[in-house]
Amino acid sequence: MVFLNSFCCFTASDKVADCSTSDDDIATTPFHEFSCNNSEQERALLFEFASNGTLNERLDHHNLTWKTRTAIAFQLASAIEYLHGVNIIHADIKSSNILLDQDLNCKLCDFGSAKLGFASMVLPPSSTKMNRMIMGSQGYVDPHYLKTGLVSNKNDVYSFGVVLLELVTGREAFRLERGERLTKINMGPVVNGVVSMEEVVDLQLRYGGDGFDLEEVKAMVMVAGKCIGYSLMLRPCASEIVTSIRSMFQSVSHL
Repeated sequence: MVFLNSFCCFTASDKVADCSTSDDDIATTPFHEFSCNNSEQERALLFEFASNGTLNERLDHHNLTWKTRTAIAFQLASAIEYLHGVNIIHADIKSSNILLDQDLNCKLCDFGSAKLGFASMVLPPSSTKMNRMIMGSQGYVDPHYLKTGLVSNKNDVYSFGVVLLELVTGREAFRLERGERLTKINMGPVVNGVVSMEEVVDLQLRYGGDGFDLEEVKAMVMVAGKCIGYSLMLRPCASEIVTSIRSMFQSVSHL
């Protein structure tokens, strides 16, 4: 990825879903296509520059208010709803693929792994774990997909659930040095009542000036729990998630 002045330069295979626009153009963002040289063989797309970087970077180095986090959750769910509505599976939803503009509205990027259709087998069941090409990113990949090789829209729902947990905890989905997944170290103890909800909330929210709404935190963790459940049938679809978030969070109820 190369940044050019006020625009962001991607290869021609990349696309961006604007999570903050209306339903009519929710999965598009203005871009310009141009040739990198006099040859037509090398082309690139210029997109609006995301001045606040990625969600991953923002959670690592800057504070995000609880209101902003709920808005990002709603915008991202709306983008996924749109994509699934036109039979597109993103297949690599993660916080580093979520760009934030100057107003902290989010744009879902990197469609390099995207699939058309709601279900497809990446490789036949006979493929071994050694030679199977794994789609997605560590910590965000649906365990059901890892077991079966079947790609479905519910894989995106799982990844979205992980992003929700990142928004609540401020922690990375996967810690390489410890081999820990966020879904294991935070979600299980909270659901089982071993750890209180307040203990897993991002320190920047707990000790920051704006604070957070505990009931909304519980609601977001509940939605995340449904999204990362192992059974595909029991996971909500994207439209159900959008409806739930709109009803649960006052700050986005008007959207």
